[in-house]
Amino acid sequence: MKRFEYIRATSVAEATSAAMEQNAVFLAGGTNLVDLMKVGVSRPDRVIDISGLAELARVEFLPDGGVRIGALVLNTDLAYHPQFSRDYPSVAEALLSAASGQLRNAATAGGNILQKTRCSYFFDLASACNKRQPGAGCDARDGENHGLAIFGWSRSCIATHPSDFAVPMVALDAVVEIDGISGHREVLLDEFYTLPGDCPERETVLQPGELVVAIRLPPESKTFAQHSRYLKLRDRTSFAFALVSVSASLVVEDGMIRDARIALGGVALKPWRAREAETRLKGQVCSDTLFREAAEVALADARPSGNNAAKIELSRRLVVRALRVVEAGNADQPRSLPGSVFAEQPKVSANG
Repeated sequence: MKRFEYIRATSVAEATSAAMEQNAVFLAGGTNLVDLMKVGVSRPDRVIDISGLAELARVEFLPDGGVRIGALVLNTDLAYHPQFSRDYPSVAEALLSAASGQLRNAATAGGNILQKTRCSYFFDLASACNKRQPGAGCDARDGENHGLAIFGWSRSCIATHPSDFAVPMVALDAVVEIDGISGHREVLLDEFYTLPGDCPERETVLQPGELVVAIRLPPESKTFAQHSRYLKLRDRTSFAFALVSVSASLVVEDGMIRDARIALGGVALKPWRAREAETRLKGQVCSDTLFREAAEVALADARPSGNNAAKIELSRRLVVRALRVVEAGNADQPRSLPGSVFAEQPKVSANG
């Protein structure tokens, strides 16, 4: 591991000022950064530890009905927060679908949305990777790529974003709060990420020195609480990143869909919001036929980036399955296997 300067920040202002130095990084839970430093993918000159900033470790239920999640809130604490898990079941389910209990006890909300891709070529210093070294090429294009992107990829990069948490948060219109030496700003999480294009090394809209301080959900996101789920398909049932995941949320009244939210994970370098599929569902009566039509719309623009055409069909099927589960509504008891496609199968809609 390369030698680096270590600074333990005592305030957000101190942290953002220190981060203006070239090749500086923030350290929170360290579950991603430390791994990258150990293998030499990340070689910072300065590490700014923000883990002691208590003001960033709070879950605040706002007067307008929304919720503000501090960037340092631990994944475990958020997933098991009684009010949060009741109001936002798909988010809690996504958190419990991620990693192991030990990692969730250390990983933070802000660090989760800022995770680097788990593309094996990005982690392998012997492989060409435009994300790690701009202009080097992309060995994934002709390599093992069955799990890589089917949306938004370019010739420069076909990697995917690994976060489970970010998928339902994008579906529910989460807003990212950002502080920097130029002040405070906010951006929709859906617009926070950038697609690879010709510059895959740039992953978010963050400017040098800027720090994510919180993620906020708007009041209307609670209206989906009774019909909201996160399903995750992976190469093994636990401790694995998503091959494909789906966050689906509906507002259902007398069998009619009044509102709908769908986002897919593991399919692009950002959570992929299926807005046209949402439009197809709104105002319609729940049925298997409708769900299959919505899945077709959701995957209409997908295209394989390599030997991964099967991933498109897997995604279609997972969208349908997620919508079936969501229509049935949320059980009162927590699930022993959150987000698993091997859980009990939902009944087919009577209108199908």
